[in-house]
Amino acid sequence: MAERPGDGSVRGPAVKRALVTGASGSIGAAIAATLAAAGHHVYLHANGHLPRAEILAAEIMALGGSAEALRFDITKPDETAAALAAILAAGPIQILVNNAGIHDDAVMPGMRPDQWSRVIDVSLNGFFNVTQPLLLPMIRTRWGRIVNISSVSAIMGNRGQANYAAAKAGLHGAARALSLELASRGITVNTVAPGIIASPATETLFPKEAIARMVPMQRAGQPEEVADLVAFLASKRAAYISGQVISINGGMA
Repeated sequence: MAERPGDGSVRGPAVKRALVTGASGSIGAAIAATLAAAGHHVYLHANGHLPRAEILAAEIMALGGSAEALRFDITKPDETAAALAAILAAGPIQILVNNAGIHDDAVMPGMRPDQWSRVIDVSLNGFFNVTQPLLLPMIRTRWGRIVNISSVSAIMGNRGQANYAAAKAGLHGAARALSLELASRGITVNTVAPGIIASPATETLFPKEAIARMVPMQRAGQPEEVADLVAFLASKRAAYISGQVISINGGMA
């Protein structure tokens, strides 16, 4: 039976080429490893922590997967475009996970302008700088998955994170609009909003008693739990899910 555009059929080679931004962090690393375990070739992006991404890429390959690490600053359009052009020379990216983001917390009365602009530059402008150059090659394949990593802060707000909440909430709107533009091309666009996820930083910021008070499940989530959700959204099984913000937060309202 002939494949129809937009019906969830896999276009092109069965092995997809995936890009995960911010792959040197806990969640990004788990996503990259999970996508590689699903049989995809994964590009692990980093900026300031390239050695971490290189170590993970080596670990993936040691397990029989396919991966490579690369560095570029997603806040710099020209630098990003050049790095993506090199990737695209080998073929389109069909799975994109926009995971890169930073915190620079301060209550609004004491927040400096550079704290506001820097956080938005990475999470929101970085989303545009990475995603836009990949779209036409992806569209030509008639198959694609774009998953953006947001935060519970964008939904519920959080003291001291007006900049971070604004950046991630802006991502929700951009992703929703993009999902409408790409819906007829066999490409889905979704956003995952994690709550408190275990990491070295989380252990410092959220003692166990605080997590028990804030999270109905009384524990932090694991990066692998977020990665499993992302991997499903990046699969052909999720072909009819698009334009959604999906929370993974242990039951936080």
